[in-house]
Amino acid sequence: MSLTYDVILKSGTVVNQDGTGVRDIAVTNGRVAAIGSFAPGSAAEVIDCKGLHILPGVIDTQVHFREPGLTHKEDLETGSRSAAMGGVTAVFEMPNTDPLTVTEQTFSAKVKRGRHRMHCDFAFFIGGTRDNVEELPELERAPGCAGVKVFIGSSTGALLVEDDESLRQILQVIRRRAAFHAEDEYRLNERKGLRIEGDPRSHPVWRDEPAALVATQRLVKLAQETGKRIHVLHISTKQEIEFLRDHKDVASCEVTPHHLTLVAPDCYERLGTRAQMNPPVRSADHREGIWYGIEQGIVDVLGSDHAPHTLQEKAKPYPASPSGMTGVQTLVPVMLNHVSAGRLSLARFVDLTSAGPARLFNIACKGRIAAGYDADFTVVDLKRSETITDEWVASRAGWTPYHGVRVIGWPVGTFVRGKRVMWQGELVAASIGEPVRFLETLRA
Repeated sequence: MSLTYDVILKSGTVVNQDGTGVRDIAVTNGRVAAIGSFAPGSAAEVIDCKGLHILPGVIDTQVHFREPGLTHKEDLETGSRSAAMGGVTAVFEMPNTDPLTVTEQTFSAKVKRGRHRMHCDFAFFIGGTRDNVEELPELERAPGCAGVKVFIGSSTGALLVEDDESLRQILQVIRRRAAFHAEDEYRLNERKGLRIEGDPRSHPVWRDEPAALVATQRLVKLAQETGKRIHVLHISTKQEIEFLRDHKDVASCEVTPHHLTLVAPDCYERLGTRAQMNPPVRSADHREGIWYGIEQGIVDVLGSDHAPHTLQEKAKPYPASPSGMTGVQTLVPVMLNHVSAGRLSLARFVDLTSAGPARLFNIACKGRIAAGYDADFTVVDLKRSETITDEWVASRAGWTPYHGVRVIGWPVGTFVRGKRVMWQGELVAASIGEPVRFLETLRA
């Protein structure tokens, strides 16, 4: 009998746009060939997925892998290793590297570094600055480019465009949806004196709710003026959710597992500067407001904002300590634990991590399990209980704010374009990462 398919994932519960049910998935040449019921002898490899759920590959739309220039914290290989270990099949990586990813040369160099060295597929944002405005229309169309990323409030790195006129100029020239770190730099500078030496609990006092809301309001106004689309990253306040509810025509938004899971002041008292992020983790009412945004469909995507620093760097007394934590490997188990607790449906999780990113960023052939699409799968055991530990984390940083947290729901398999990359906690294939393809960057 001649082999019809390369791989069959057998008897898994497939979660997709048409519902949930036990089905087989047949794969050929890295693409989904068919969905249905297939004889085991029709494929070179058959993988038993009975009792497991097969999700469209999880896409983490915000990570910082620190390469080039900051590779003592992380690099493209270690960051993507952590992603694959956590069930993530593709990542969008940020431009605040050293040198900054703001030119054709620095962008193409990153793509070259990532190809067949990263363990998952990848896209890179190009940083928007005052100096590269004229080049942005071409840069944002480069193969593998997720779009333009702009920091309107300072964070880790040297990228900052804080004034409306410069932001307007960027929006006027670009065509694709641009992503923004939205904290108002003017307010941050005014409130620096509120930081208390050695007390990270003062972090959300300094970078307060109005700093986030004012920045988001400014961005929406500029988007309306220029007729462009914006994407507001890592929403941290209930006020932003309420505001964005009425501006979905121009603005999409992302939330993070840490803003949905951690809460101040508890996280700062338990974790100290390890809980320090920009924008900050805030009080319980803001966490509830962000969950409201998910429940009401206001939130479009989930991103980890994986932003690693070494434990030595994080041990510096606040505010000398850098903001950022690992997150790409824990995104799936932390959020599946919310699914187990009844806070989130599995279908909504899929929408936030695969269908949503594909829809928002016009990703070609990813985001659903469908014939002709890339065979990207996140295979999970919804009943498996595990304890997250620092030792499990594959990031070079080697730690997680969820160390010691027991969760229900665990990633057991990562498939990238039909290749089984991770299975049952082990990397089982050589790195095969390729640039994500976008409908707005397709070139012959």
